[in-house]
Amino acid sequence: MASEELARKLERRLRREEAEESGPQLAPLGAPAPESEPPARAPTASADAELSAQLSRRLDINEGAARPRRCRVFNPYTEFPEFSRRLIKDLESMFKLYDAGRDGFIDLMELKLMMEKLGAPQTHLGLKSMIKEVDEDFDGKLSFREFLLIFHKAAAGELQEDSGLMALAKLSEINVALEGVKGAKNFFEAKVQALSLASKFEAELKAEQDERKREEEERRLRQAAFQELKANFST
Repeated sequence: MASEELARKLERRLRREEAEESGPQLAPLGAPAPESEPPARAPTASADAELSAQLSRRLDINEGAARPRRCRVFNPYTEFPEFSRRLIKDLESMFKLYDAGRDGFIDLMELKLMMEKLGAPQTHLGLKSMIKEVDEDFDGKLSFREFLLIFHKAAAGELQEDSGLMALAKLSEINVALEGVKGAKNFFEAKVQALSLASKFEAELKAEQDERKREEEERRLRQAAFQELKANFST
């Protein structure tokens, strides 16, 4: 198993360190000389601590004392309840439009193209500053959550008026202040208003379901009419 191999490596490393600290020892008379080992590079304290922590966690997982880490699933409707379903879908369409690589991120070059299309081109440093302001995981690009965070900050008044992110929010043809947080001045007001939007969320969901049912019914009626017309021609 990988954990057993890791344990053996750690044990061999600790033995080498103990041997180095105790110094060379003389072998008894008549005993065969020990085989010389190639000089090993002294490990750093941080590497030892990291290896020991990884080993301990792996053993805890195997013994059931710890659980493997799981990636948290991002749900825009629960993390941004102040935004309507329509607004989130519009922002998602805009995000996918400029995600040229189709990798789920907007990198620096894709952001450069976006700002040029919106009529507010930015310098290289300006683009990096835009990403840095909402880059929560420090990967140098925008995820959909970080993209939504731009419009959240814009509606809550947390962006500077002359910043690149504010220009993006204003020129995106999506009225976030009206459709999103209803003009909330700050994050806490937005959270309070999100509670009153719960019923609106349910109403929008029901309206979408009704719309799908209506389209399915119209499709069924068209198919029935076509079959009837076809039968009339065949007789």
